[in-house]
Amino acid sequence: MKKLVLMAGLTLWSAALMAQAPAAPTQNANTRFEQLGPVLPTPNTFRTASGAPGKDYFQNRADYDIKVELDDANQKIIGTETVTYHNNSTDALPFIWLQLDQNLFAKGSTGSVTRTGGVNENGMSFAQLQNLTSVRERSSQQASDKYGYKIVSVKDAKSGKTLQYTINQTMMRVDLPAAIKPGGSYSFNVDWNYFITEYYGRSGMEFFAKDGNYNYFIAHWFPRLCAYNDVNGWQNKQFLGQGEFTLIFGNYKVAITVPNDHIVGATGECQNYKQVLTAAQQKRMAQAATSKSPVVIVTQAEAEAAEKAKPGDAKGKKTWVYNAQNVRDFAFTSSRKFIWDAMQTDVYGDGHKIWSMSFYSKEGNPLWGQYSTRVVEHTLKSYGNRTIKYPYPVAISCHATAGGGMEYPMISFNGGRPEADGTYSEAVKYGMIGVIIHEVGHNFFPMIVNSDERQWTWMDEGLNTFCQYLAEKEWDFNYPTRRGEPQLIVDYMKSDKAVLSPIMTSSDNVIGLGPNAYAKPATALNILRETVMGRELFDYAFKEYARRWAFKSPEPADLFRTLEDASGVDLDWFWKGWFYGVEPVDQDLVEVDWFQVDSGNPEVTKAAARAEAKRRAGTISKQRDAATQAESVVAKDSSMKDFYNNYDPYTVTDADKKKYQDYLATLSEDERKTLETNAATNFYTLSLKNKGGLPMPVIIRMQFEDGTDSVARFPAEIWRFNDVSIKKVIATPKKVTQWILDPYQEIADIDTENNAFPRMAAPTRFQLFRQQQRGGGAAPNPMQQQKRATQPAATQGSGKN
Repeated sequence: MKKLVLMAGLTLWSAALMAQAPAAPTQNANTRFEQLGPVLPTPNTFRTASGAPGKDYFQNRADYDIKVELDDANQKIIGTETVTYHNNSTDALPFIWLQLDQNLFAKGSTGSVTRTGGVNENGMSFAQLQNLTSVRERSSQQASDKYGYKIVSVKDAKSGKTLQYTINQTMMRVDLPAAIKPGGSYSFNVDWNYFITEYYGRSGMEFFAKDGNYNYFIAHWFPRLCAYNDVNGWQNKQFLGQGEFTLIFGNYKVAITVPNDHIVGATGECQNYKQVLTAAQQKRMAQAATSKSPVVIVTQAEAEAAEKAKPGDAKGKKTWVYNAQNVRDFAFTSSRKFIWDAMQTDVYGDGHKIWSMSFYSKEGNPLWGQYSTRVVEHTLKSYGNRTIKYPYPVAISCHATAGGGMEYPMISFNGGRPEADGTYSEAVKYGMIGVIIHEVGHNFFPMIVNSDERQWTWMDEGLNTFCQYLAEKEWDFNYPTRRGEPQLIVDYMKSDKAVLSPIMTSSDNVIGLGPNAYAKPATALNILRETVMGRELFDYAFKEYARRWAFKSPEPADLFRTLEDASGVDLDWFWKGWFYGVEPVDQDLVEVDWFQVDSGNPEVTKAAARAEAKRRAGTISKQRDAATQAESVVAKDSSMKDFYNNYDPYTVTDADKKKYQDYLATLSEDERKTLETNAATNFYTLSLKNKGGLPMPVIIRMQFEDGTDSVARFPAEIWRFNDVSIKKVIATPKKVTQWILDPYQEIADIDTENNAFPRMAAPTRFQLFRQQQRGGGAAPNPMQQQKRATQPAATQGSGKN
């Protein structure tokens, strides 16, 4: 840190420190801080410049009356539906498009044949070989040519006449006898069936070899209407597996027929619990309706008794009838293995009670019985406080396999499974809680704020991951969150730009979906909330976005515009950098120059000069020569001394004092006050570089020589004239001994080694060890270790299942 002294001509330097000159034309700063302008769609009467729906905004809807049977013996879905489609657009529609998502697994589907990979010369497993040679690549239980929809018939609901239809992989166009006019509606029937695949992360079945039964998680199981809107017309992009679903709202009546020993959970409210539950289960249900903690509706003992039967053994069937209003989809789960617990609570303290429920087989205990339903309720409360109150009557969490999760209106399929002995690692516990929060949270994004998942994964996953991050901290202050904190995205931001996609990339084209569509937008929103906008402005604007677009279908521009409109903060530079670009943040504190004002006061200036002379005289040679200074010629012979041997140039003389007083007399009162105020001030000029390219606020901590510290914050606009390098003056009465950029890890800076001045070396630790044989196998989790340590040897190894 170089120290320079400024002479007392204050008018000379004060103007120079006020602002840095604009950058040369070669800089890119103006481009970064100009408005998005034509990058965003032009506002219109459908979607306004404020980000709110316009006066002509519309959305079509479809109402469904479905009867479906789960064939447990053959693992098959057999269904018939009557669909009434309402055309609220200004366009006449001569045909309609439906989604046939199960055709992802049919022969020749684009999603299947475009998966890439290579053969490893080191060999492969039989399963990998089957994946390379199998068309469907999803199940070893059925032949691949069985998968996908079999459309039995498509007919006019009134006349019964067959309608012409064309299937293009995962899309089906139905040609209508007459165009549906604006404001009109049309009803038609579809009969279909398909074989259920193994659970693949979104839907399917899980087989339990030990008892020979299946848990079924049934989703995208019926032909569903595509969306038709003011942005895309028909959204009929093929389902390739990564980009999820674009759907419209409607009312559902669904009758689900299953073996009579199955337990069913589904979107909506069950209309006939009295017909499908035992008297004891109905009594427990009544208890749960007034309980503040989960009540077990179907016990583990009942589930274990039921699972002694096998598929095809059931003597008879039951039909569970559900009604769901104003939802964009419908899913259900069914199994004879299910334990079921629930509670109905006043989540928001407004007198409106909501059911929180969980369905899980014994393989999920003890984790699921302890946590799942409580986490469901917590999620509704946390998200509802930040967006809108949960409008539906129920929210369900189902235990589906060991990991991952998937969301549907009012119901979600979630992973997280303990070991067979009932123990689990901390990672499994928090992973389960996190995935339940995430998937139940999807009820808000996109089940209520109905974004286009086929096009923009980040609009639901990113916003939801951000709310999940906040809900996790509200669940447990020390929650080991995986996404949301800026430092957690650093490794991804460091990646080669060749393998990075902008957040604003359509779903099926995203490279690295997890970090790109989940973590990066969640981190960006956290940075907006904590650093760019502040919590108060952000929270209000984010809630306004949810309020404006609840039960509507927003586009990215609607989110961008709403957050700016409701906060008064210009964020176009932020959207450009974080959402449209792949540059990282890397701020470099190159140098700090230290300046002090030379007031002309001889008491101050000569004292400082004496101290500096003493410092310069403290060389190693001077220190060693001090032992023989009495041997010098002048020390031995006083006749060699003259005036200068006793002269002290740092003594303040009367002439010095008079000269200073004469100088003060020439100053105006304002100039004298300015001089007195700044005489003891330290001026530091910070030289900063934006090495990463992404402009962000500059946050710097000053550590003072007295042990205290202070933080200075400058908004990102500090880079608006020069996005490569800037200088910034900071004045402080205390001397600074250490400068640190981004001290609280707020901006996802990818290189913290250049954030300190003077530079600080970070230690790299190494470990001393003895050469030893390394054993194979996974180490037991701490809970398992403790259990083994306290359990009698004779019982060790016995599982709970």
